[in-house]
Amino acid sequence: MEPIALEDLALLEVLQQISHGTDAPSLDPEVKKRLVASALVEDDDGRVVLTRAGIALCKSLQHRVVADKLAERIIEAREGAAPS
Repeated sequence: MEPIALEDLALLEVLQQISHGTDAPSLDPEVKKRLVASALVEDDDGRVVLTRAGIALCKSLQHRVVADKLAERIIEAREGAAPS
């Protein structure tokens, strides 16, 4: 299993910031345009909000991050328990 891509981690960060309302004013116009075109966000009178698809992708990426961390711990535990 390959680790989650940096682009996906960056997307997760942007989606989380939009979800919390912390980064919408400083959102790059080109990024906003791409997120709207991808139906991940909507521009609600200047306020950027996640769509259902944006929420679903955010949750999916969060689960992937958690799964990657768990897999990493399992691998480390197995390597630590392996006979030398």
